[in-house]
Amino acid sequence: MTELLTAAQMRAIEQAAIESGAVTGLELMERAGRGVVEAIFEEWPELAKTSHRAVVLCGPGNNGGDGFVVARLLKEWGWEVEVFLYGDPDKLPLDARVNYERWGEMGVVAALPNNISSWSYDLIVDALFGTGLRRGLSFEDRFGNLLPEWDLRSEDGCPRIVAIDVPSGLCSDSGKSLEGDCLWADLTVSFHTHKVGHHLATGPFCSGKVVRADIGLKHKATELVLEPYMHVRPAQVAAESMVKHIVRSGYYPKDDPFGRPTHKYTHGHALILSGGPGKGGAARLAARGALRIGAGLVTVGCPPDALTETAARLDAIMCRAMADADALARTLEDERLNALCLGPGLGVGEETRGLVASVLATRRATVLDADALTSFADTPQALFDLLHPRCVLTPHAGEFARLFPDIAAKLSAPADTGPAYSKVDATRAAAARAGCIVLYKGADTVIADTVGRAAINSAQYDRAAPWLATAGSGDVLAGFITGLLARGFDPMQAAETAAWLHVACALEFGPGLIAEDLPETLPAVFRKLRL
Repeated sequence: MTELLTAAQMRAIEQAAIESGAVTGLELMERAGRGVVEAIFEEWPELAKTSHRAVVLCGPGNNGGDGFVVARLLKEWGWEVEVFLYGDPDKLPLDARVNYERWGEMGVVAALPNNISSWSYDLIVDALFGTGLRRGLSFEDRFGNLLPEWDLRSEDGCPRIVAIDVPSGLCSDSGKSLEGDCLWADLTVSFHTHKVGHHLATGPFCSGKVVRADIGLKHKATELVLEPYMHVRPAQVAAESMVKHIVRSGYYPKDDPFGRPTHKYTHGHALILSGGPGKGGAARLAARGALRIGAGLVTVGCPPDALTETAARLDAIMCRAMADADALARTLEDERLNALCLGPGLGVGEETRGLVASVLATRRATVLDADALTSFADTPQALFDLLHPRCVLTPHAGEFARLFPDIAAKLSAPADTGPAYSKVDATRAAAARAGCIVLYKGADTVIADTVGRAAINSAQYDRAAPWLATAGSGDVLAGFITGLLARGFDPMQAAETAAWLHVACALEFGPGLIAEDLPETLPAVFRKLRL
């Protein structure tokens, strides 16, 4: 896991470092500018070999100050550099003003024109607005004419476009484009760590490739709740407010640490409920996922008239006929059944609601997906009243909107000002209302618990796996979570680990993936992780 920061948290870290005397604001700006130039040359080594032409677009804040440093360093490298400023130079922050004046000794700073001929440059540096932007850009005024040519950047001969911290117009907390649009980049250089918005909504599409530049800030945001930084507590940098980025599986299956002999029941027994005849495929996918990821035993419970069909498709996975909620309750008298999954292919309606109620009454670890969620679309509070902290809900966007319509409406509202309401905010609110873990699926999957802890599993950038958007992949994910719950993982850890492994399997297999391939690819992923 790594930290993802909001704009307020990043400001708190910088403020704490400056006030501690470890660094000055001017030094941080110099480090930031050098970090951008180093990232440019690392991404495009050919640009370091000969002189090129660059234009640096500087804004009215410290992001613009970073831009002046970049311009000066490129000029010292022998480049031909033009600098444009959006705003009044007399109103620049102190450190940005110093770097504005330093550049003034080397070149001219002109006012940002209504358009630029981007084709005449090898590099465009977007230093207009950074993480602190709270309003949309005036595209109708002087920014609009920058966009058409920039959107052609993938063509041969187009200039490379680099954004400092975030592309201008992008909310760094939500990944939303304020007022509906923002500039785009081929490369975004983020300082200290990635920001939340780099991994949500349109953030990955606008940011291009995101790299991190180390500017020498040693402490983490979570440490700022302790002395001597208690004065930054209002910036909401408490541990529960942090967003984690899942960068590696948390799965470490090992022998019993006390040396006791293990057997299949010590690795848990998962029960997956299935629908009737012709509707059991989703549950079988979930069951296969639960078994492959480490559950010692997995049983599929299905209606009696589907037993033959279900058994014919399964070998290592056991089958059991369950006619109704009473039969399920009798099955659950076996206390070795320690993880349950309801929803995939189960059917929507009163019968499913009864099964859900019967399972939740046992207070055992439970994953609710698909039909188990949709069955409560008309009465979501009835579901929330049944849930307990050992539950994991795994809605996609449609299911999320059915259970949390007001939260979904707030999330989908246009982002006019920043920080905009984010998918992290929405998932946290949903988890608090439901009283359990919520995993809100998507390429930017967000997982949150009831106290505000949140993690993002980003299937984007170098982990993009668009072929994961295939029928049944969500059922396998539900099975992965259930298997880890059976194995003894706590619900948050199970959801985070399963989400990461789900994408890892898709990347391992590659294009052409179907849902059945995901569990079968797990052994190869485990081998690469040296598990």
